[in-house]
Amino acid sequence: MKNKKISTAVIRRLPRYYRYLGDLLDAGIVRISSQDLSARMGITASQIRQDLNNFGCFGQQGYGYNVEILYDEVKHILGLDKEYKIILIGCGNFGQAIANYPNFSKRGFVFSAIFDNNSEMIGQSLAGLEIMDVEDLEDYLAENSVDIAALAVPDHAAANLGKILVNAGVKGIWNFSNSDLRLPENAIVENVCLSDSLMTLSYKINEDDILKRVVRDVW
Repeated sequence: MKNKKISTAVIRRLPRYYRYLGDLLDAGIVRISSQDLSARMGITASQIRQDLNNFGCFGQQGYGYNVEILYDEVKHILGLDKEYKIILIGCGNFGQAIANYPNFSKRGFVFSAIFDNNSEMIGQSLAGLEIMDVEDLEDYLAENSVDIAALAVPDHAAANLGKILVNAGVKGIWNFSNSDLRLPENAIVENVCLSDSLMTLSYKINEDDILKRVVRDVW
């Protein structure tokens, strides 16, 4: 496992496994086969086995998977068996929605500080925390350990803030700006662009017409 590179596609499916296994636990289901899990998730049984085999042998032939054990294993693989300190930078409507979303804390992602540059926002309370001036960010980072920083700021501000965060040793950046951050290779960045997701959905809605047009143009 130490030198094995897991594909991004597999990593992005892990949270889905975790959610579905959690639902199975809540329903009192003790064990499940890859075929039954496949029917619930819409992923082939073969893909499920391949994905999980990247991390160890969790199932038994003729028995399937012990739901609780597999749930705990996926939780450990995702690093959800420990707590993460998060800071939020940007308190616009989207930033406020992020701070107030209750499931983050349930998963161990706890906001420890919130920053903004709007004088009307600074000093107000959000999600039980006092909004701090972004000018104090570097001082805060020098005095406090931060695992993850969520950036909900305009594009023009994201790049400079990203550099400040990396230089301060922040382990991961959750970037909600439309700017793909160009940071050192050791920086761990998850870019979340909602407009990209919406445009992908738009393509899927129109996929049949698009492919028909492509075929017609080729011929």
